[in-house]
Amino acid sequence: MGLSQLYGQTKTIKEKVDSVLRLMTLEEKIGQLNQLNDDKPTGPVTVIENKGALIQKGGVGSLINTVGTERNRKWQELAMKSRMKIPLLFGQDVIHGFKTTFPIPLAEACSWDLEAIKTSARIAAIEASASGVQWTFAPMLDIARDPRWGRVMEGAGEDSYLASKIAEARVRGFQGEGLGKLNSVMACAKHFVGYGAAVGGRDYNSVDMSQRMLWEIYLPPFKAALDAGVATFMTSFNDLNGVPATSNKYLLTDVLREKWKFDGIVVSDWGAVGELLNHGNVKNRSEAAQAALFAGCDIDMESNCYKDNLLQLVTEKKIAVELIDQAVRRILTKKFELGLFADPFRYFNAAREKQALNSPEHTKAAREIAAKSIVLLKNENNILPLSKSTKTIAFIGPLVKEVKQNKGFWDVEVPGVDSTFIVSQWEGLNRKIGKSTTLLYAKGCSVDGNSRDGFAEAVAVAKRSDVVILSIGEKRDMTGEAKSRSQIAIPGVQEELLKELKATGKPIVVLINT
Repeated sequence: MGLSQLYGQTKTIKEKVDSVLRLMTLEEKIGQLNQLNDDKPTGPVTVIENKGALIQKGGVGSLINTVGTERNRKWQELAMKSRMKIPLLFGQDVIHGFKTTFPIPLAEACSWDLEAIKTSARIAAIEASASGVQWTFAPMLDIARDPRWGRVMEGAGEDSYLASKIAEARVRGFQGEGLGKLNSVMACAKHFVGYGAAVGGRDYNSVDMSQRMLWEIYLPPFKAALDAGVATFMTSFNDLNGVPATSNKYLLTDVLREKWKFDGIVVSDWGAVGELLNHGNVKNRSEAAQAALFAGCDIDMESNCYKDNLLQLVTEKKIAVELIDQAVRRILTKKFELGLFADPFRYFNAAREKQALNSPEHTKAAREIAAKSIVLLKNENNILPLSKSTKTIAFIGPLVKEVKQNKGFWDVEVPGVDSTFIVSQWEGLNRKIGKSTTLLYAKGCSVDGNSRDGFAEAVAVAKRSDVVILSIGEKRDMTGEAKSRSQIAIPGVQEELLKELKATGKPIVVLINT
């Protein structure tokens, strides 16, 4: 029987997976557990001299940070030259939109609008899947109660109940009507678990918590995602009470597999298997691979510990082949469910990609969800909404005319798409004001740095206006992964600029971009 006949059999997916597994060599099985980066890393890269040759040998099961139908088709063509012709999976951090950027997840959570949040994920899935992506590493479900932690922006905040409802909404949005539909992607519940409770708000730091805190606060959003049908889980970088999550059998097997009955894929975070050495619970990379696989981590993202060590571990009888088979079976199952064995190129339609990435409906939805996500902190003297009869508005601040800085951390760089489609705050307000209103501008200062050279111009512009709008805050990459802050004040001299403008006596509307 040829491979095309094998993959096209009218059997159950389980029967098909078993048939494929029986034909695979141990090296090919290990290859399915190996996930590599393409060109745009989100962490330290392990250099692979000839990635294409490794794919042709069946040595890679999935790729990350590769988007676009043209590029992903080329990678898939290499996989089709392998002996077993097992298709690749393509993953991407699609956190708050793909080409169409939505508010960061924390901002969307402020809307309390679950249907809007689901719509945001649905549109992101439509665009990502049209660009050759079948797997997003979202939603992030970490409860965060320390504002110094940089990844606060990526989750739903501090409340376990709200986070659980949002987890369900995002999973259903990403996965749509089910895996195998061309406009759906596999969601990934991350980071399992406790990552948001890092000591001191320091990213990657240890986590120390009671069982009560774990089960009442930090685990419920993950259980909600599982109940919504989430396809995959990702381990977290941190240790939990001294045991790294990526080699934590209690979390990955006892809780996730046995108690919760999860049968999908568990993937490590970037390089997390190799970083078990940094935790100090293993002596070398071989022990790291052994500990992670034994705990229940199916895929090694970018550390190459599985690729370099599992074969020898089996030879030395330190790892049973059956353990590798279990992990491979889960991966093959998802590839069958996605329809990749029937048609490895089904997600690479350039016409569909072009249509999905240029949808006016998506832009309209992003605008509506952004409006729902904005938080009005206070409105003294009912200055808002501004009167249409306002003659002169001074629009001041370092973020007024910025473009890229307004997208937020984890925005996706889509091939062939530049930033010219983004509407700046200046351009947007210019479009809304009437012909009888004059809009003035001054930068005032930079987001960071100590220069006050622009203060005088800003004050002069403010004095000529009826009302001042001041746009201050952070650059897009001041919060996010590895962006923890010891000081959470507005950076630079922006607050000083605000004080100077306040001294003019003019009414001020402050836009805080964080």
